Amino acid sequence: MAEEKNHLSKVLGPVHIWALGVGIVLVGEFMGWNFTVAKGGTLGAIIACWVMGLLYTSLVMVNTEMGSVIPEAGGQYAMAKYFMGPLAAFNVGLMLVFEYVMLEAADALVVGEILKTVSPQINSLPFIILTLVGLTWLNYRGVYATLTFNFIITAIAYLTIFVLLFSTKFFIPQSSLLRLAEFSNGLPYGWIGILGAFQFGVWFFLGIEGTALAAEECRSTGRSLPVGALTGMVTLLIGATITWFVCSGLVHSGELGSSVYPLFDAAMATRMPVVIVLLFIGTILSCMASANGCITDASRAWFAMARDTLIPEYFAAVHPKYRTPYRAILFLLPIALAFGFTGLLDQVITFSILSALLVYLFTAVMMFKFRRMYPLGSIERGYLSPWHPWTSILLLALTLATLVGMYFGYWLNMIAGFLFYILASLWFALHRYRFVDRQKLISEGAARWPRPLGY
Repeated sequence: MAEEKNHLSKVLGPVHIWALGVGIVLVGEFMGWNFTVAKGGTLGAIIACWVMGLLYTSLVMVNTEMGSVIPEAGGQYAMAKYFMGPLAAFNVGLMLVFEYVMLEAADALVVGEILKTVSPQINSLPFIILTLVGLTWLNYRGVYATLTFNFIITAIAYLTIFVLLFSTKFFIPQSSLLRLAEFSNGLPYGWIGILGAFQFGVWFFLGIEGTALAAEECRSTGRSLPVGALTGMVTLLIGATITWFVCSGLVHSGELGSSVYPLFDAAMATRMPVVIVLLFIGTILSCMASANGCITDASRAWFAMARDTLIPEYFAAVHPKYRTPYRAILFLLPIALAFGFTGLLDQVITFSILSALLVYLFTAVMMFKFRRMYPLGSIERGYLSPWHPWTSILLLALTLATLVGMYFGYWLNMIAGFLFYILASLWFALHRYRFVDRQKLISEGAARWPRPLGY
């Protein structure tokens, strides 16, 4: 009974997993991706989009196979504790927390910027605080209501992209508003520009891997996780391509490469009041959906680490009525607000991306270990990743290429990020590790699976 009290409710279906994954990511189609245009030009941007699409398709396949057999909160953290050990698990968990907390802070900053388009005199700070507090309260009250709400606002925001597309009359060349040839700048920096664009091409899909963090709360992990994650990936690929197409045809590449909210700028270029209002609403809703999903994912990672004693067990408490990790949810709110108050959007985004890319490297390595420890047929899988090991190799290669591209513009931020995780690892190894309960860390997997091959 004590064990049951420390577990979350199994209430989620595929639609909630879709809402979690797409909800977090969709904001990247309303802002952030367009910096690929500044780095690699208009053609470089769409190439980066589709290459990153390959990275994330590989990631989702790899992630979903491992996640479908680990019905625990924590996603990649839970995978790491079984396949790589406590130190790697601690790092992966910390990286997940910072990936989503930083992204939540970035969402708040973008909301503030877009509100200023209504009137420069508007003080956006109260709205930002109230929004994050309100979404935290929603997460506190229950994951089912949280992700149902996320599904609604994500679907509305996604549909506004199609409203913008059809408002351009792209299907009637003679009267279309799109001027792709005039506003495109091709590949101004050649192939090296495409490599530089990878960092922001990530923004089209960053966060879809967070679907695995809600595995413990799925009614059927083996069904909900694959269906929700893979349909979410298809949704994002379609939305990303439409976003690039419309924005590149309505906004000059020079302006597009530095815009804070490119889809809204594209709507402004149509000069249609209804379209402008709808895209304003869509941008706000996409930021809210992303922040809402980030609260869900970051708190699950923090909760899972606490339940396994890698951090103080105080944060592993589950609300007796709502069955949510309420202490983890409340603890991370002021941290997200603090990063939001800095106003340093590019720095916040860079640390979020770096943390995510490091998780992807760990994930690729874990997939190799998983297949070696548990060959096909040794345990039941809810989803089987096709073309292994090529998907893992592609994930590893593209992630390393993205890190190289990121180094060109943000090498100092990368060094600071690596230093942070090295210091955190030293703290864990020299201080926290002696408090870790190794039996509790792997007890569920040990009871659920046969002994790994070679152990």
